[in-house]
Amino acid sequence: MKKTLVGLLTAAMAVLILAGCSNNSASKKETYNVGILQIVPHGSLDAARKGFKEELNKEIKDHKESIKINYNYQNAQGDQSNLNSMAQQLTQKKNDLILGIATPSAQALAKKTKTTPIVVTTVTNLKSAGLVKNDRKPETNVTGTKDLGPVDEQIKLLTTLTKNDKPIGVMYNSSEENSVLQVKMVKKYAKNHHLKLNIVSVTSTNDVASALSGMAGKVSGIYLPTDNLMASSMKTIGKKAREAKLPVVTGSIEMAEDGGTATYGINYHDLGKQTAKMAYKILIDKKKPQEMPVETSHTLRLYVNKENAKAIGINPDQIKKP
Repeated sequence: MKKTLVGLLTAAMAVLILAGCSNNSASKKETYNVGILQIVPHGSLDAARKGFKEELNKEIKDHKESIKINYNYQNAQGDQSNLNSMAQQLTQKKNDLILGIATPSAQALAKKTKTTPIVVTTVTNLKSAGLVKNDRKPETNVTGTKDLGPVDEQIKLLTTLTKNDKPIGVMYNSSEENSVLQVKMVKKYAKNHHLKLNIVSVTSTNDVASALSGMAGKVSGIYLPTDNLMASSMKTIGKKAREAKLPVVTGSIEMAEDGGTATYGINYHDLGKQTAKMAYKILIDKKKPQEMPVETSHTLRLYVNKENAKAIGINPDQIKKP
């Protein structure tokens, strides 16, 4: 009888151990689904997305080689109805995490889910966009990196490139919250430094060329904030600015690469990589977005588009960090 009881107990323990091993094995997630929503294709946003994927893949390879990431990338092509339906789709597909690239994408996602972790990038101010309660402790399912550049330094840089005392031209899309915030900063700097401004707002790419033509001869240079519409129009802006011999300082390096003269600002590829490190902590280390502080770019650098500078009569080697 004793042998029978011992045998039964041994068998029962073996079953429990096997069950425990099975549960532990099942709990080790091997595949993660990551959704990506981007408002529009252009240099800065594309660079942030590429940096994010490169760094997240690297983090996984370096630490968890057996894990696989499936990406579901959606681009709204600048269409708000597309953006809303894509946000709905990504939140319904039970992604483990969703990346929102630019403020409209982040806001669309945040409206669709309060539970799925969302990391965002290329958003100028998460709090004013209604995405977090505050930067130090979001208290929502959203966190990420913001791209508010050194606006004061960028305007200062532009003043070193201008050749007359005409007003500084500022062009932006007034329907983008991030642009409105930056233009307010420009106005404050101009007031404190007694600079005259000629501010023009456009709402579509079709308006950009005519707005630039209207500014030619009236301004000494042009400042463009980190604005999705401006970034999408940089080829046109660069062409018109070269014809008018106007220096253009942009909010981002990628915008300057695509048609500007120079900038002192953020590298969006690096910003995307920084965002990926936050995503890794959420996916693998099980950190909560609610408790992860919003981050700003770790690096700023001077970028000069030498070809464009030479085309308007500026020696690129004489352009210095503000």
